[in-house]
Amino acid sequence: MTGTPRATLVSAIIYTGVSLLAAGAFLAVTVFAGDYGWVARLGGASWVFLLSMIILMPTVTPWMKRRLGG
Repeated sequence: MTGTPRATLVSAIIYTGVSLLAAGAFLAVTVFAGDYGWVARLGGASWVFLLSMIILMPTVTPWMKRRLGG
């Protein structure tokens, strides 16, 4: 059981980082290739971040627990 808190922390860092990268990529695409206002850009990036967290959290956490032996 000693590996569980470490696996949880590592998985939280991974899925938060990937979600931030996805939101940043969305924001970059809308800035450079779109004709959108800042409210739409930031709102869309927020949705991408939130939905990425929802999708990645239940996927990454068990994978990291198995990988780190938790």
